[in-house]
Amino acid sequence: MFTQAFTAAFLAVLVNSAFAADCSRQYTIKAGDICDSISKSQNVSTYQLAAINSAVVNAGCTNLIPGNSICLGTAGEDCSTTYVVVADDTCETIGAKNSVNSTILTLNNPQINSACDNIYIGEVLCTATSVLVPPAPAAGVTIVPAGPPAQATAKPAPVTIKPAAVTAPPPAPVAPVDTGSDDDCDDDDNTDAPANTDPAAPAGDDNDDDLPFCDEL
Repeated sequence: MFTQAFTAAFLAVLVNSAFAADCSRQYTIKAGDICDSISKSQNVSTYQLAAINSAVVNAGCTNLIPGNSICLGTAGEDCSTTYVVVADDTCETIGAKNSVNSTILTLNNPQINSACDNIYIGEVLCTATSVLVPPAPAAGVTIVPAGPPAQATAKPAPVTIKPAAVTAPPPAPVAPVDTGSDDDCDDDDNTDAPANTDPAAPAGDDNDDDLPFCDEL
């Protein structure tokens, strides 16, 4: 009994400290709640609820504790326009019902696979017409199907969403350093070579043959 009470108190402190700064909506868990019932009643998508609370709610959503609070949305990243999947739904029908294109639908619900055959009945999707959901946490977030597939022939499986990889920009090119030396042994007017002080040499002779190593280049 003491262990359960301590665990509940610890999770409550963890949630409050993690989201106090930027959590814009919260919900107090009630007896009998499951993640999708909370998502449906509070207009928060299955993905968003899981992503925001990945540190305190497990993938199967089996550790909800009545009386604790969970975050529903964060400032600037909160989709409250939602749709609950029903039997025979496809991404095309969901998009048509909610006037949202397939690209935005999948960006707001990154757990949907490319064939859109892993959505399940009771799953709550964000159907906003712009991208509003938060990115996946650094450790990723796993969505476990909590209902039968929307399409009878489909077999939804758990999906883990990882944060998008960040590609570092290529290094800027380094400009060559002008040392001012005339290393090419040409007949230009570069004044880096010392003046000819040999009295035997004809005046004005700037032949590079007198320079060392020129014959070896």
